[in-house]
Amino acid sequence: MVEQSIWMQKVAADPGHSHWYVERFRAMARDGADLNGEARLVDAMAPRGARILDAGCGPGRMGGYLAAAGHQVVGVDVDPVLIEAAEQDHPGPRWLVGDLAELDLPARGITEPFDVIASAGNVMTFVAPSTRVTVLTRLRAHLADDGRAVIGFGAGRDYDFGEFLENAAVAGFTPDLLLSTWDLRPFTDDADFLVAVLRPA
Repeated sequence: MVEQSIWMQKVAADPGHSHWYVERFRAMARDGADLNGEARLVDAMAPRGARILDAGCGPGRMGGYLAAAGHQVVGVDVDPVLIEAAEQDHPGPRWLVGDLAELDLPARGITEPFDVIASAGNVMTFVAPSTRVTVLTRLRAHLADDGRAVIGFGAGRDYDFGEFLENAAVAGFTPDLLLSTWDLRPFTDDADFLVAVLRPA
């Protein structure tokens, strides 16, 4: 059994947290906020009709957009409330409850590797620190040898960007491109966000 994720620790401390999170993004969508910046970048990277894993999919905003763009999407999240919201708001992808540290999609009948694995929304800062390398290793195991992973998270969340890149190397990744935003601004030493495009080493 792996250490419980930081996200589920938050849910245990505040049982209403997941519902608040779902409603927050539903309200933003109703207000016309642009919630698809991450998905547009992933779509631009992917071949048409790509197999895409939305790792830590939350309530499905990125995976839903990518499925509407014609991709074959599987979304996985540790929180059943978020998966239920994804199923309601974004039918089409296959949404699954699961901890990324224990990711084994072939055991659930999904045997083909993915062309792109995307993890947005600070997911890597919500996994248990003891499982970070494990999570990245599990993602690498699900990625096609010519595929790419794109992972984004902010600074100030107890996960140093340098440490992340070291962990990614241990897991079998090498950086293709480092950005400071989802709209393609270059990464700098003082950036407060990292979007790492990784390929198998």
